[in-house]
Amino acid sequence: VQLQASGGGLVQTGGSLRLSCVASGSWDSLVSMGWYRQTPGNQRELVALVSDDGETNYVDSVKGRFTISRDNAQNTVYLQMNSLKPDDTAVYYCNARSVTSWGRARDHWGQGTQVTVSS
Repeated sequence: VQLQASGGGLVQTGGSLRLSCVASGSWDSLVSMGWYRQTPGNQRELVALVSDDGETNYVDSVKGRFTISRDNAQNTVYLQMNSLKPDDTAVYYCNARSVTSWGRARDHWGQGTQVTVSS
């Protein structure tokens, strides 16, 4: 599975950005797709996740501001980020978890896209 992310950039506080990530390659099942973020010196943290049946999960700090969605036909996951804050500044990584027909799970990562929110 290859993941190609896009949509990062520089925005002012209160602005919006939309991240996109397209999965390509082959897999038995992509059970979840989502976004993580990382700042220098810190661990990568989960931002939002969407399962193959549409169930979503968000870190508390983005609830009500970010919306994750998934287009299974296009193998694409989106992250709509509104009301951005300087604390949202990070490198955002797309993630997909594939599971084989015999139950082996594997995480795949995109290349990361920089989101910078100026105060």
